[in-house]
Amino acid sequence: MNLQTKSKFKDNLGLYVITTESKERSHIDVAKAAIEAGISIIQYRDKNSSSKILFERAKELRKLTESSDALLIINDRIDIAIAINADGVHLGQDDIYLDVARKILGYDYIIGISATSYDEAIAASKSGADYIGLGPIFPTPSKVDAAPPIGIEGLVEVRQDVKIPIVAIGGITAENIEGVVLAGADGIAVISAVASAPNMVEAAKLLKQKINHAKALGN
Repeated sequence: MNLQTKSKFKDNLGLYVITTESKERSHIDVAKAAIEAGISIIQYRDKNSSSKILFERAKELRKLTESSDALLIINDRIDIAIAINADGVHLGQDDIYLDVARKILGYDYIIGISATSYDEAIAASKSGADYIGLGPIFPTPSKVDAAPPIGIEGLVEVRQDVKIPIVAIGGITAENIEGVVLAGADGIAVISAVASAPNMVEAAKLLKQKINHAKALGN
């Protein structure tokens, strides 16, 4: 693990693409499109496959990200992250405790925590998370069990009291992405906005462009 990984994460935090799978597209297809679009942070999220398949796919994704100098975050699975030397893990509220994950992974690994409310975001920040995955900001088609949307107002409230990076997620599209960045999000995580787009590369490029434009306005 490179000691500069966390700095690289913060410096490159913009569009954060989370993989998914459909009949037409694989996790690898989504990651390749994101990388072709110049995206520097990829999360491998796979809730359905066996551990062996997870490991094999993660290995392939690791090769892709290393060859393109992108960061690879593994959703949930600390063991897979260690096995393929990923750059970090993303943990939900029902996953292993952050302090336990930190003992296992050490401080060079990026650890992100999902937060669906102000209280969860504050707790994650105080417990030593490297970033918060905050949302859903808007209603989302990607998670049938998603919590109620917190809206722009919820994001603004969290931003006021949280100093670590906030990655907003949930129902974010090319039409509303700039408003989310201007409200205080450091990064924007998307699933369907890229994976379900007719042209994934062009969709990712457009989202990245809009994030950069909003950040320039904010400065």
